[in-house]
Amino acid sequence: MKDKKLNILYGDKGYKLNLNSHWNPSIIRKPKMPIISNVDKKIEKIFESSEQSYNIENITKSAKSACILVCDITRPVPNQIFIETLINKLIKYGISKSKILILIATGLHRPATKSEINQIIGSNWVVKNINIKNHYARDDNMHYKLGTTSKNNIIKLDKRFLQSDLKIVTGLVEPHFMAGYSGGRKVIAPGIAHAETITRFHSALYMENKYSKSCNLYKNPLHEDQLEIVKMIGEVYAVNCVIDEYRALSFINFGEIINSHTEAVNFISNFAKVKCTKKYNTIVTSSAGSPLDGTFYQTVKGMVTPLEVLEDNGDLIIMSQCSEGLGSEEFKKSQLKLIEIGPKKFIKSIMNKKNANIDEWQTEMEIKSLIKGNIYLFSEGLSSNEKKLTGVNIIDNIENTINKSIKRHNNSNIAIIPEGPYVIPTL
Repeated sequence: MKDKKLNILYGDKGYKLNLNSHWNPSIIRKPKMPIISNVDKKIEKIFESSEQSYNIENITKSAKSACILVCDITRPVPNQIFIETLINKLIKYGISKSKILILIATGLHRPATKSEINQIIGSNWVVKNINIKNHYARDDNMHYKLGTTSKNNIIKLDKRFLQSDLKIVTGLVEPHFMAGYSGGRKVIAPGIAHAETITRFHSALYMENKYSKSCNLYKNPLHEDQLEIVKMIGEVYAVNCVIDEYRALSFINFGEIINSHTEAVNFISNFAKVKCTKKYNTIVTSSAGSPLDGTFYQTVKGMVTPLEVLEDNGDLIIMSQCSEGLGSEEFKKSQLKLIEIGPKKFIKSIMNKKNANIDEWQTEMEIKSLIKGNIYLFSEGLSSNEKKLTGVNIIDNIENTINKSIKRHNNSNIAIIPEGPYVIPTL
């Protein structure tokens, strides 16, 4: 057969991978997802439908203020399709424009820049007319202590959210390699949690639990804590979105945060988990392109999610642009520690800590892939010094690396996952 090209999510434009004629590739991607054809009509229905008690008119009856949580730049949430409509509904039913706050749920990520806020919101009218602020996890004065979970996590959340009469979160529901699925309750914690709360979430107690994995909520310690946190808060509502590989809207709902999130999870789980009949010596994947592949820190997700179908000592080849570099200064320190002492000693050093150091948990997750196989990274955004801190093999030619892997394992069967961590291959 003639060589063909396959688009892999990489940066803004993607990467055209040449499928060599002697390869035997299995393309692992979601089944074709339904697409909402009349988005405006669907948005109107989820906010105004008389068939459900959570329409905007009902939930605003006794509210004088509202806080809407939105994810930061690392999540491609299609806020532009619903955020303006949502806010206009709030105003229509009695909440003053000046009493509406949009809070960017940064977790421990850096604050969103002005240009990123425009990109996140996707509506010039909203940006000009509504108060929009970043969450700062390290600002003690901006948090209230809400309580302590059964796992002894002291819960401190942004007081601006807690003080609002009406609390709404928005997010993308997709596989998450620790919390099972993103969106919903996760936008609250770690989204607007204090650093102390987040670093407890990221401790080995949670991270090394066998149930802390993609597409699993059963006995997942992060999910269990998040449910407890929602109960502490009380009434919270959510807009939940699901998109396909090409970022088209496949599902959206609005309602009470837990039930509506569960409905979205049930929907995406039928597509995101892709059954495979075998393991592979060679896997090619991505970090899902922009905005997720902005840093190596985020790239780790794509290195972990395919491990179930990677043979021991197999080769995992990942492409991630890393246009912003490695990640935070704390993550760089953690990676330096990994390079200096090695994976086994690194894990041993964190096992009994009550709270993780900021961002060292991502190094901990990377070690799962380093133990399983050989990791190869194609990235055009990292400096030479940053590449040394990745702890993986740096490559400049993907096709050549695949060919070498095929020859090394004497096996032309390869798996290719164009959408990276948004697709979870399972045996």
